[in-house]
Amino acid sequence: MSNKKKERKLAKKLLHKYRLVILNEDTFEERFAIKLTRLNVFVLTSISAILLIILTTLLIAFTPLREYIPGYASTSLKRKANELNTKTDSLQKAMLMNERYLASIKSVLTGEVKTEDFNRDSILKAARQDIDFSQVLPNRQDSLLREKVDKEDKYNLFEDNNTANFVLFPPVNGAISEAYNLEEKHYAVDIVVPVDTPVKATADGTVIFAEWTMETGYVMIIEHSQELISVYKHNASLTKTQGDLVKAGEVIAMAGNSGQFSTGPHLHFELWSKGYPVNPTNFIDFE
Repeated sequence: MSNKKKERKLAKKLLHKYRLVILNEDTFEERFAIKLTRLNVFVLTSISAILLIILTTLLIAFTPLREYIPGYASTSLKRKANELNTKTDSLQKAMLMNERYLASIKSVLTGEVKTEDFNRDSILKAARQDIDFSQVLPNRQDSLLREKVDKEDKYNLFEDNNTANFVLFPPVNGAISEAYNLEEKHYAVDIVVPVDTPVKATADGTVIFAEWTMETGYVMIIEHSQELISVYKHNASLTKTQGDLVKAGEVIAMAGNSGQFSTGPHLHFELWSKGYPVNPTNFIDFE
């Protein structure tokens, strides 16, 4: 009997009606009123909590907010990170190659070409000891053939048979004030010309350097086929920029007297074949 009384008392408490009233503080006018029971309040609170949890879960699961949760890894972010890592690695390799390339160009501009010192006499002596020349002396026909080939190849700058039509065009015409000299490390010829004389490309190629330098003024370097490079220094101005394609005989600069090392209006012209300097007068008639 006591248990039933307790249950009735509990049910009475849960179902007992209360009135929630909102009054105006100054006039005590009733603005809002609602009837409530303890059971209604409990049910509404539970439903609100459940709805809040569901909405929060949906918001986190289906919106970009989930990426801000500690420990959550985004697939798109991982993919972008991998792409950026690959691009960074490629850029580092490209920068390294460009640094090496610019270093080689700098050595050409400044004339810093290293020569290997070795004892040629000892090498020739060792070769003679290894080979018995008495058994390999050429006959008359072989000697005549060798002489003919030497004459044909005397002014041949290229080894490839496909370069028979490769002709070097004189960049300017004039008197040579300083000739090519290996001993003095002057790997060029200086041709005296008036200021603003058009300087022409010696062959078809691509401009790989066209800038101002303190020592040699306006400098242009052109890369040709067959690993040939031509260099033009002390110009008054340049008409081509790096990356331009030029044809043989096309005007690329105007001759001048620029740079600290210039002693007067002239063109400083160099030829490099496969990384080694060659005498331009062997292949070009400047006069």
